[in-house]
Amino acid sequence: MTDLTDEQKAEYFRRSYTAVDGLWFMKVEEKHGFEEALQLDEAVWNVLPKIQARTIKAMMNLCSGLDGLQEAIAVRLALEGFMFILERQKDGFGVTISRCPWHDLLIKSGRKNISEKVSDIICRVENSVWASEFEDDESRKIRFEREDMICQGAERCRLRFCR
Repeated sequence: MTDLTDEQKAEYFRRSYTAVDGLWFMKVEEKHGFEEALQLDEAVWNVLPKIQARTIKAMMNLCSGLDGLQEAIAVRLALEGFMFILERQKDGFGVTISRCPWHDLLIKSGRKNISEKVSDIICRVENSVWASEFEDDESRKIRFEREDMICQGAERCRLRFCR
């Protein structure tokens, strides 16, 4: 069918995914302004991570809870091109991100000025939704917390998923 490797095919779809995310945002922004584009982006990122988390959970046959979430987050970050380290902690796990492809794209496109505002909303929403998809039940809620953020000038992002 093609002479492309599985890795090349995956890279094609990863690039298409990131391109369409940025293009639709810019087109909405052109027509309706930045604030409305950001509101719509937040609405999208309240749904898309549910689909992604459920897909990874099913494909990898993962259980609910922090262990399943940790495996899923590792796969998601690797697929999206993040450079990161996961560390098990007493009440959950931490993620230290040294390279964020989403921030890199905003820098490359000359939009560093919006990176912090976009990330403040989208990163929080996306990771909170992923956490909720791995909760056992209401009494076993998984919290998502952020400490340092690259888009705010930090050297690394530090994230935590805990009970």
